[in-house]
Amino acid sequence: MIDERYPIGEFEFKPYSESLKQQWLADIQFLPEEIEQVLLNLDEAQLHTPYRSGGWTVHEVVHHLADSHMNAYCRFKLGLTEDCPTIKPYDENAWTTLNDVKTLPVNISVTLLHALHTRWHFAIKNLTQAQWERTIYHPGSKKEMSLWYLLGMYAWHGKHHTAHIRLLREKNNW
Repeated sequence: MIDERYPIGEFEFKPYSESLKQQWLADIQFLPEEIEQVLLNLDEAQLHTPYRSGGWTVHEVVHHLADSHMNAYCRFKLGLTEDCPTIKPYDENAWTTLNDVKTLPVNISVTLLHALHTRWHFAIKNLTQAQWERTIYHPGSKKEMSLWYLLGMYAWHGKHHTAHIRLLREKNNW
């Protein structure tokens, strides 16, 4: 039985390797296209269906991806330009209650993801191994995280939420 909260499993950190770097970079680069594909032909009622009991709707998940990955992009830029900066956590659940998430169509966030992921991928695709070892400090987790860790986590994050939508589609034969 698939855990609807974690349909691809929880994030597992892996040590640096060139092949894994290329895979994770591709995950960042191609997430917008994957989201577009998984949303294809969903109607408004389907978009406003939670991916699991007590979970966000597909609509909220798509806007969450844009919100989360905008924060990720900023965290990478801070990590590349400052010495172990403290990042600003945010309440992702509270963000889903805001008017933009509630009322804007998902195509706005899909468009944003295309531009954001192009910039993000371009900014990080040629980092050196030393740059991947640069860190940020997350006060919510109370730990330093390397940019390598963040790359893996956000590559996983996109696949994680894409899998939520895909699983919902399969479950409902959409």
